[in-house]
Amino acid sequence: MCWSMGVSRLDVFYRRLLLTKLFIGGWGKPEDLKRMFEFRKIIGDRERCRSLVPEDYPVHINKTEEHIDCHIHDGFFISPLEHLVPGILPAEAVKARFQFIVPKRWQKNRPVCIHLAGTGDHSFWRRRTLMARPMIKEAGMASLLLENPYYGSRKPKDQLRSSLKNVSDLFVMGGALILESTVLLRWLEREGYWPLGVTGISMGGYMASLAVTNWPKPIPLIPCLSWSTASSVFTTGVLSKAVNWKELEKQYAIDSVYEEEIIKLLDYCGADSFKMGPDFSKNVDSLEHQLGLSGDARASVGQNSKAGGEAGPEGGEARADQLVSSGNTSGRSLGTPRSLHANSTLRGKKTDLAKCYRPSLHRESISFMKAVMDECTHMANFSVPVDTSLIVVVQAKEDAYVPRTGVLSLQEIWPGCEVRYLNGGHISAYLFKQNVFRRAIYDMFDRFCLKYPNMH
Repeated sequence: MCWSMGVSRLDVFYRRLLLTKLFIGGWGKPEDLKRMFEFRKIIGDRERCRSLVPEDYPVHINKTEEHIDCHIHDGFFISPLEHLVPGILPAEAVKARFQFIVPKRWQKNRPVCIHLAGTGDHSFWRRRTLMARPMIKEAGMASLLLENPYYGSRKPKDQLRSSLKNVSDLFVMGGALILESTVLLRWLEREGYWPLGVTGISMGGYMASLAVTNWPKPIPLIPCLSWSTASSVFTTGVLSKAVNWKELEKQYAIDSVYEEEIIKLLDYCGADSFKMGPDFSKNVDSLEHQLGLSGDARASVGQNSKAGGEAGPEGGEARADQLVSSGNTSGRSLGTPRSLHANSTLRGKKTDLAKCYRPSLHRESISFMKAVMDECTHMANFSVPVDTSLIVVVQAKEDAYVPRTGVLSLQEIWPGCEVRYLNGGHISAYLFKQNVFRRAIYDMFDRFCLKYPNMH
């Protein structure tokens, strides 16, 4: 949906209330990015992952509380990512913690839905109150709430609230949650629970989708308020205004490792990767209008009004879609951005000042952000879930946080999945449409039981 077709004013207003910046530390260590991109190549292929997590991976319950309608078990295990990519997780996040909320009386079978956390969803209270407890009352369904890395007790000491410090942190979080979800699904199977499914809201929906791409069996998936890639969230959605572009641009300009080495590791280069050109400029301009920006504030969101009018190799401004090698339709390798050649004279001066003031720097940084986000979060870069008819995506029509313009739709990537649309935007749906999300969960579990009655 284009910005011009309307975005939720509540989404835009709510974003203005958030004062903390995202990615204040920058891109993250180049070595961390390289390691995660290499790991993505493995985790993106379900067949290669069958033996990554042992069937009997240890899971521990360390506390149980009895309530009127349920038992609440607190548990933990060591994230498999710590074994597979040692040291990539912050020390605080190595131990994965979860809460398992089980009804005292089952209505039918022993169904369990894993809920992955959305942005700002620290600990378990929100998911327990708004989703898990109502699901026990309405459907006799258990819920397992996994605490995200970088959140709650897994939050690094130097991280401010929910604002991830580095871009690479999001990729580490995703890789960890894919593996941790596999651990929990296998544990639930061993314990005799059935059927099993995965859901999440906002960022939790992205993470739930990534987790299910790696599961080797049919399974209900209910991603809510998420879409096919996180790249648009941080480049054209309202959250792009919260990104610390100044630091990202500086690091991208000064350290050549990003444009000379890391970009060569990127696999995903589909029809929508780097596709920002005129449509992107229009979306950013419209976003600035929605946010009421002018002057210096406009410059911090996108220095593209003037540059966009003078675009071309001679002017030093490269269209983002020129970052792809001409004639490359295989989707497997990236070319060198023309703007990098255009600015080679600046780099030849060996001065950080010159590097930081090249006209196309902001656009190059956004293009690089889109490329690395697509690499690690675009669903087309991962295996297609085993049975896409068990997927229902719940979307908000006027979502300003998760733009759908210019990116492949989930129906294109996962033929056979269902998409349900809610009126309104991201925030109103997040706050007031939990019952719709629960209904979608029940529908997919029912569909699974009808289609696979003998799987357990």
